[in-house]
Formats: sequence, C-alpha cells, structure tokens
Amino acid sequence: MSMDNITELIERLSHEEDAVRKMAVFKLQSNIGDPSFAEVFISQGGLLKLRNLALTASGNTLAYSLTSFSRLLELDKGWEYVNQELIGRVVELIVTHPLVNILRGAMSILVSIVSHPHSGNRTSQPALVPQSFTFHHGYNPQMSTPGPFGFRALRPAIAAHPQFLEMLVSRLSSADHALCANSLQLINSLMRDAITNEADNEWPRFIKRLQDLGVIKAVFILMQSSALQDLAHPLLEFQALTKVLLRKWRDVKVDLEKKEHRIALKGLHLASAPNKSPQDAKTSGSKRHHPEKWRRLGFETESPAWEFGEVGFLGMMDFTDFVRKHEDGFQKVILEQVAKPNEQRCPVARASLAITNILFQQFEVDKSELDDAKTYQILESRTNFERAFRPLLLQWSRLHTASLWAFFRLWKETSATSDDFDKVYELMRVLIHKVVGLAPRTKEVQDVEDEIAEFDFQSLRNLQMELLEQSYENVWGTHLRQVRDELKIEALQFVKEQRIRCLLRGEWFPINIDGEGRSGRKTRGGDDSATTHTESRETHRETKKSSTDPYLNWRFVKLSHNRRYLHYADFEAEAAVSPNLEDLTEKIDLSTVSSVVSNVIPASARSSSSTTTLTQTGTNPNHLPPSRMSSTKITIHGYPIDATPETAKEVVLLTLNPHNHSMASEWLDGLLMLLNQQPITAETAKLVNVVTGYGLKIRLLNVRYTENRYESDGHGEKGPEMPGRAGVDDDYYYDLFV
Repeated sequence: MSMDNITELIERLSHEEDAVRKMAVFKLQSNIGDPSFAEVFISQGGLLKLRNLALTASGNTLAYSLTSFSRLLELDKGWEYVNQELIGRVVELIVTHPLVNILRGAMSILVSIVSHPHSGNRTSQPALVPQSFTFHHGYNPQMSTPGPFGFRALRPAIAAHPQFLEMLVSRLSSADHALCANSLQLINSLMRDAITNEADNEWPRFIKRLQDLGVIKAVFILMQSSALQDLAHPLLEFQALTKVLLRKWRDVKVDLEKKEHRIALKGLHLASAPNKSPQDAKTSGSKRHHPEKWRRLGFETESPAWEFGEVGFLGMMDFTDFVRKHEDGFQKVILEQVAKPNEQRCPVARASLAITNILFQQFEVDKSELDDAKTYQILESRTNFERAFRPLLLQWSRLHTASLWAFFRLWKETSATSDDFDKVYELMRVLIHKVVGLAPRTKEVQDVEDEIAEFDFQSLRNLQMELLEQSYENVWGTHLRQVRDELKIEALQFVKEQRIRCLLRGEWFPINIDGEGRSGRKTRGGDDSATTHTESRETHRETKKSSTDPYLNWRFVKLSHNRRYLHYADFEAEAAVSPNLEDLTEKIDLSTVSSVVSNVIPASARSSSSTTTLTQTGTNPNHLPPSRMSSTKITIHGYPIDATPETAKEVVLLTLNPHNHSMASEWLDGLLMLLNQQPITAETAKLVNVVTGYGLKIRLLNVRYTENRYESDGHGEKGPEMPGRAGVDDDYYYDLFV
C-alpha cells in the first residue's frame, strides 16, 4: 500500500459515517501485521485514531479495531497508548459483550498486556523512548503515561467487574475454537504472571479461585475433545503451567512455624479420631502428649515435618485432601492399623507421601519448560497429539486418592510388614505406570480409577517382572543379545547330544503284523505334556500286558556307537531288558537316508491342530494318507544300498510309532540333528530356550560352573575349601521348569 493510500486510510478512521470507518478499519486489520506498514501508520498519527475507535466504536467496527490494535501490540508497538482507560474498556467488553468477534480481539489485547513483562527488548517507559522515536512516531510523553503491565495492570478493572474471571472460564466451553483458544491463552498469561511476580501468599489464592470456578474441568474436557488442532498450543501451555504449580508446591518446605502448616497437621490428627482407639482412650482425659501421636498416623517419628522433605507442601496437600474427602474411610484404616502389631501396620502417612512422589515422577513434573517447548514442534500428526497431551495430570487429586486406596489393598493382600514397604512401593510404581502412564488421551478418569482398584496382585507381579526384563534389555540389550545368541548355539549342541543319546539308548516301538503301521495301545496318546521317558515306557508295558490284541508286535530300534547305522529287529513281546546291538538283525545306513517325515506338530505351527504330514527334507511320494496315520508317526525315507544313481528310487526304509509326543520329539529331532538338520518340534525348542535361559542367568550372576574353579591354579595355591554336609538332610528336590 502506497503512502497516499495509508494517509487516506488514516483520514477515513475519523470519518463521520460509520460505514466509512468500518471499511477503513477492516482494511487496516489485514495490513497492520506488516512491520513496515505499521511504522508508517504510527508515524502518520494513525495510532491515536485507532485507539479512539477501540474506546468508542461498536459492532463490527469495534471488532476490527480491537483486532488491529492487538496485532500492533504483537509487533511490540503502540504500548504508549495502553493505559487504565483502555484496559477497563477491554475488561468491560469481555464481561458484558456477547459477540465472538469482539471477544477475540479484546482477549488478544489483554494477553499482550499481561504477557508484556515476560517479553524482552520492550520500551514501556517514556523516559526510555529516544527523542527521534518521539518525533517520528507522533508520541507525546505528556499526552499519556503508560500504566503497569502484567496481572497487576488488570486489578483495578477486575475489581470493578468481579465477574470477569467467571466469564473468562465460561468462555472455555464456547463452540468457537478461536474464542476458546484466546480465553485459555489469557488464563495462561494471568497464571504465569501471578506465579512469577505475585507474593508467596497471593498467587495460591488466585490459583485456588480459578480452580473453584472450574478451570480444571473445562481444560480437561478440551484436552479430551477432538478440537486439539486449534487449541494445541494454549492447552500445552496450561499443562506446562500445571507442572510449574506442582513444582512450586513441592519446593515449599513444611514448616511448623507457619500457621497454615500447623493447622493442616493438627487437622490430620483430629480427623483420625484419636479418642476411639483403646490405648488413646486411656490418655484422653490427660493433657499429656501421646507418645505415638504421629507414628499412629503412619509417620516414622514424632517429628513429622521433616518427612515431607521429598514432596514438600505438595505431599501435605495431597494427604489433607484425601483425609478431608474420605474422613470416615481414613478413620477406619487408622483404627484397623492401630489394632495390629507395629510391624504389620500399614504406614498411612508414608504411603500417601510415596504415592505423591510416584505421580510426580510418572508425569515428569521436573521436566523443564524448555523440554515442553520442544513438544510444540512435533505437533504435526495425530500420533504426536496422543503423546504430548496428558489430561490425567489435571486429575492429580483423584489419581492420588485411587492409588492410595490401592496401596492399602496391596498391603493387605500381600500380608506385608514394615520391612516390605519398599516392595509395595515398587508394585505401586508399576501399577501407576501401567494404568496412568500408558492410558490413552481420551480415557476417562473414572475408568482409570476402576482399573487401579481392580488390578489384581498376581497380574501386577507378572507385569513387574516383564518391566524388569525390559529394563535390563534396554540397558544391556546389545550385550545380552550377543550372549544369548552364543548360549543358544551351545544349548542347541547340548540338546542335540541329548537327543542323539536317546537314539543310542534305544527304544521299543509297537508295530502291526499287517504292516499298516497302525499304532498299538498307547499310554498317553496325543499327550504333549513333558512326560518322562521312563514313566511312559513302564506305563505302556503295563497297558501291553493287559491287552488281548493278538496282532501287536514290537520293534526295538537303536543307534550304533559310531552313529552311522540305525539297528532294529522285530519281537513278539517287549522284553524287560533291552537287547544288545548284536541281537538286532536289521540295520539302515544313515548315509542312504534322504528324508525324515512325521506328523508331529513343529514349533512354528504349534497352535495349529492340523495333522498333515510334515516333510523336513526331500519328497515323500509313498507316504500314507492322513486318515490311515497314527497321531504320532515317524517315517524314514531313503534309497536302497544296491541301487545305482540312475535307477535310484526313494522308498520307505523304516516306520516308527512312538508312544507319545515326548518320545516322538526325541526321535524325530534326534534323527534330524543326526543328519545335520534343524529340530522342528515344540518340546525341543522349549528345552533349548530353557537351557539358554539358565545359561544367561548364570552368566549374569558371574557363576562359573566348571570344576577347575576349585582346582590348583598351577602355583601351589588351592581354591576355597568346599563346605561339608554337616546338618544337611535329604529333604530337597529339583524344580527346573518354573
């Protein structure tokens, strides 16, 4: 816009007709944000006319004037025209005027005024204005003396309109998102200025008044609403200010020299019904101080003030708020604890302070505002919104109450003693992290309270162990993974040797004379539990003796000592003593084996109920259909010894019908690993994981499990003396699969 146009625009601001003034100020609001335009506008004397419009105009003309003036203040210009007259006019508009477009501009002006002391490089005093600035900007020091800024600048106007704060909080429920944002931004500015510049006994009163007007509930609703995109910055600022308040209350030390602190502690004592317990009733008629006046409430000593050191006055506020809202429940808990021995009592006061400390850490209240400011820069997606906003922070009192009741419940369920306080404390930390820390933004506080109250101890304990493992993984993740991979290789070799030794030992398998491979009587057919090999064999022998099936025969299979041949022979009955290798007339050269086929469910398909034949290697054109197979069956395929490469055709070399899945796992994986292939059954995979897990625990404990630890080191020095067995009986057992 040219100079002539600016001059003409300024002249129209004072035109007699309202329509002309309205059009001029409408154009002004879209151009005043340009710093170069603002400089020319002020030098031409337009600022005085704009201020007069803000004081006297109405309707849209007033709305455009307020918007233009607020944008000028955002450029840090025009402060010489901000005085009590303008502030009073703006406050009056907020209280009495219903139009949204007027309220937006009015609140923007107050935000700039209240925030003015927190902005740098501002010339708010006439004495600091250079002479050149006075001449070129049309400023006359005698015309107007700027008043104070910050919250104190609004005090006279608020005193004249006491309903100002109430109207301001009510605007937070407006359907206009821009008006909500401006209202909350003004509340944030008032809170920040009060916390920063007001006296220690003044700012708590102002905050308490805002809370009584319902600002917490209103902001909580906004945080859970779908209007986050328009309200993100003022909501995050309010969240940051809430943390500032909590830090300030935490930093206030409990001092019995202060009257309000003494009154609060005395109220805790009186609310506990000190005359209802038997031992207290004995001294109720005496003026002597009860020897356990404060320890009765759960403090460690009779000087409770120092015990608030870690959480300060915030801890006292939480405790007194709990007692005030649940006085009957508090009395009941105290009387229940007094009736117990000292070591079994739940320290109510210590528990309350512990919950305050846990919540303080969970919400990262000590996190600096600089870190919160960085959060503004990530608000570009819905996912980031969910991470940045913590509406449950505004429900601090309710979370403290629900968590404290949960502490009492856990103490009772675990039969804890005074030495177990830290353990219950850690359980509560896990519970609050799970329910509060991982709660989605839109989760209702009532649902959070219910979940805290209903979370059972066993689930909480399991969750604690999972988090502990995760913490180790996070700290030592790379090293643990490397060690675990090494141990898994060692465990696989160990299990391979164990499986092959099962083959070296040999085993009886039921067969049929008709050669169909139908399984005979099974002790635990299809049972995939970890039944020991000896138990299943003896039980099977008993079942065989009671059987009247004339077609049942037995086959004994055993691996040769050089591990190159699989020997076997058929018998009419299972002998009590395993036959020698020389008695087994048939053998299979393992070098001729092409594949091992089984219907045993592999680890990768454990959840499936399919009984389809699974082939590890090669093809199986001659296998029987699934309907003719037993639930556990192993088929060994290969090539005849006398076959030439040109005429070689894969045939069934041997069929085995294991008693149960445990035996099937041993022989199937044993054969596969003997052929340098990977095991496939779930039981073998479980055994590998168990061995790996125990090996990892031994590594972490730095326990050497080799005997040479106690042998001579080569220099004549012996290791420590092994303890004897004096006083040790035989009443013990091993439990490996916990």
